Amino acid sequence: MKQKSTSQSAFLNPRVLIGLFIVLAGAVLALVGFGTFSGLTASSAEAQPAHKIINVAGLPPGFDCATIHEKGIDRQENFLAGSIMIACGEAQGGSSFSGPFSQLLYNTVTTPMAYGGGDVDLITGADSITHPTQSETYTLANPDNPNQIVVTYNDSRTASANYSGASYSSDGGATFTRLNPAPFASGHGTNFGDPVTLYNKPTGSFFAIFLATGCGGQGIGAWKSTDGGVTWATGACVHNGASDDRESGWSDNNPSSPFFGRMYVSWNNFSIGVGALQVTYSSDNGATWHAPINVANTSTFIRDVQITGDMSGNGTMYIAGMDEGGGGFPHNNINHIYRSTDGGNTWTNTYTGPSFAGPGVSASGYFACMFTGGSAGVYWRHEGWGEPAAFNNVVHLVYAQHGAGADAGDVYYIRSTDSGATFGAPFKLNSDATTRPQWQPNISVSPSGTLLATWYDGREFTTCTYGNPGVPCYRMWSRKSSDNGVTWLADDSLSDVASPLPAQPDTTVQATYAGDYDYGTATASKHYTSWDEGRVTISGQSQQDVFSDKEPAGGGATPTPTPTATPTATPTATPTPTPVGIPCGDLVSFQARCTHTVNGDRLQAKLTLTNTSHSGQQVTITVDGNPNQVTINGNKAQLQIPNEPLGQHTVALTNPAGCFAPVVTNCN
Repeated sequence: MKQKSTSQSAFLNPRVLIGLFIVLAGAVLALVGFGTFSGLTASSAEAQPAHKIINVAGLPPGFDCATIHEKGIDRQENFLAGSIMIACGEAQGGSSFSGPFSQLLYNTVTTPMAYGGGDVDLITGADSITHPTQSETYTLANPDNPNQIVVTYNDSRTASANYSGASYSSDGGATFTRLNPAPFASGHGTNFGDPVTLYNKPTGSFFAIFLATGCGGQGIGAWKSTDGGVTWATGACVHNGASDDRESGWSDNNPSSPFFGRMYVSWNNFSIGVGALQVTYSSDNGATWHAPINVANTSTFIRDVQITGDMSGNGTMYIAGMDEGGGGFPHNNINHIYRSTDGGNTWTNTYTGPSFAGPGVSASGYFACMFTGGSAGVYWRHEGWGEPAAFNNVVHLVYAQHGAGADAGDVYYIRSTDSGATFGAPFKLNSDATTRPQWQPNISVSPSGTLLATWYDGREFTTCTYGNPGVPCYRMWSRKSSDNGVTWLADDSLSDVASPLPAQPDTTVQATYAGDYDYGTATASKHYTSWDEGRVTISGQSQQDVFSDKEPAGGGATPTPTPTATPTATPTATPTPTPVGIPCGDLVSFQARCTHTVNGDRLQAKLTLTNTSHSGQQVTITVDGNPNQVTINGNKAQLQIPNEPLGQHTVALTNPAGCFAPVVTNCN
């Protein structure tokens, strides 16, 4: 865990934040905005700032700040472009929380049982309040040895020389070790973050990919680990570019695929057009990378949301893109799906969705933000980006859009059964009726077709206060499907602790930044996800920290129906046999899973009811034929059995009987 520290650094001097070690190739300096920009308004996004010439160590002398919009710097998301915005006076750097602290104890607002197991802090060791920002995660497990997990993320602890970090686990995610020092701070010049984690099955190697100055000025560099993420060596440049931004990646690890072993990376290239969406791949285990391939290069800017591939092994690839409608707030978004069936060589725009209102409450420059507060007046930039997933030609996409009235955001899911050509009606994954925000979702699909969608969710709390550890703001929530998205279990909490809204006190990072994405993944046995939150304080204030959790990939309770991708598809209905004691109609869901703790596996089961009218009554939950009497507390009945033996266990609700199918879970 992070240690409380009051140490100060010379980097508190705002002029030092400009001292970024940037080696840019060529005259075109299309640098990417790492966040939202407080110096511009939505109505003036097209206007050019006055000619302000800056000389920054590492930059070609005489950079003209008036070219920021022309070169797409105001639309880019990385730390390098963010530093240019700060240096040119078009954005503010981060600032500490100021104001009285509430005396509320946020960490008492917990959920004893929900999706996932115990949350694990990825940040071990001490941090200071000067450069404490960790966020934006990509989580990946070795499919051949799920005990090996690597999470890459942005990390400002050695800013402005490096903005990358990673943690690895050798025990299946029960504990993580933060790499110290970050091995990605050397080998490819200065590292400016935007993390991607890949696993190459033919060589048994992890790859970490970040933006780096040594790959053309602002290109994409790779590092390789052959020991589960413990040690790393510098790899090849994925792309030599001067203006790359928001890269994403996926590995084809299915031996039945015609492109088995191929690794893919997509990104926006602001040296081409208005920020061309491009992709490359390696077919020789990361030794070399194909020349860039244009996916979308039109007069309309299409953000690279995320890339993914079909887990079934048919070799089909997909990229989710987003037309952000010119940015600002309010604005409308349009989802796009691009598909490749020839190993990434050619791409087709198979789907262009309807326009929808982007999430947020206001904007700072180009980017909309989810909250008010902080030195820029608004905070946590988010345009609605999510993540795609695919299995057996069924394509899934999650994203966020503005809710009704004052609701800043809801999370939606769409599903295609024809390889991304058409999608069914959007289904709102968060079932709450509040106006509190949900935002920044991710989704993963396992090789058996189970899905886990996860997002940031403020439904449990009435307000959020920037950086105040005494005010709970949000928790991670999830929703699971056991049948490739045809039907879904109820949504429920994933993270164990309510998080305050973290501050962003690092002056070298834009004030509105709290991470732009989290990439969830799955193996045959688990779904994995990580996120940004503020439960850990440094010098008395909440700041950005990254946590991780996992959910078994096996089935769960009988799901409630959701819309499917085709109008004629009919979801599986929940069975309603004759009730015993408590009517089946008074029950919402029944879940069971094993969670791994340092003291052994714990089997957990939870029955959720529609209301509290049965509180105090007993139900029977049977584990491998052994009945357990459980008393309903409020609208939940929960069973926990510590030190459950390894192996497969069948968990059933036997009184009332017949309401839900038995759940089979594995303790491993």
